[in-house]
Amino acid sequence: MYHRKYPIKMKSRIRVILVDDHAVVRAGFRMLLSTDDAIEVIAEAERGEQACQLYLANQPDVMVLDLSMPGIGGLETIRRICNRDCRAKILVFSVHDERVYVDRAMNAGAKGYITKHAHPEILITAIQKIALGEGYIEQGLISEGNVFSSQIPETREADYKSLIESLSSREFDVFLLLAKGLTAHKIAGELCLGYKTVANYGTQIRSKFKVSSVAELAHIAIVSGVVKN
Repeated sequence: MYHRKYPIKMKSRIRVILVDDHAVVRAGFRMLLSTDDAIEVIAEAERGEQACQLYLANQPDVMVLDLSMPGIGGLETIRRICNRDCRAKILVFSVHDERVYVDRAMNAGAKGYITKHAHPEILITAIQKIALGEGYIEQGLISEGNVFSSQIPETREADYKSLIESLSSREFDVFLLLAKGLTAHKIAGELCLGYKTVANYGTQIRSKFKVSSVAELAHIAIVSGVVKN
């Protein structure tokens, strides 16, 4: 386990690492953050594996990280960094606004969660608060509960939620993409995995939910509030 040698001095600039697999998006983030003299972007990464290495090498005050990335993905990146440094300050900046994403990110160790739909100034505010040791979750994300279909028995709802939470980070990524209608070949390309690996994950996931089709997985994702209809 590694730790900072010195505490953050808020008179200094907040050192930030940006993690997103789209260079254009990172450029937009960097441009926005450059408008605040108290924030300095010191490095960028496009994959989780690279983010872990950069964190170790640079010890940023805050890491701003997307969840949807090829390779190990955002959730596993958070988990690996926080397992090595319990004081890591990670802010998730994602297109996903469903409660299940927020819960999984915070449980993995993130200190904050905002969406890319939020007003640009919210990113700066969230970084400042997290650098000070506070948490920050975009307003509206924590007040909304999961939406379940009234046609699904209550015990089944609880079962679905429990099963979804039991999925590993990679299983969760594959589950979401299957539920959104992507084929195994497309998922393999999206996550930079082999086709057989994705197919095996799909088999494991269907087995856990005791279903036989992708359509049933999609139904579970929708009634559980993981995927919007």
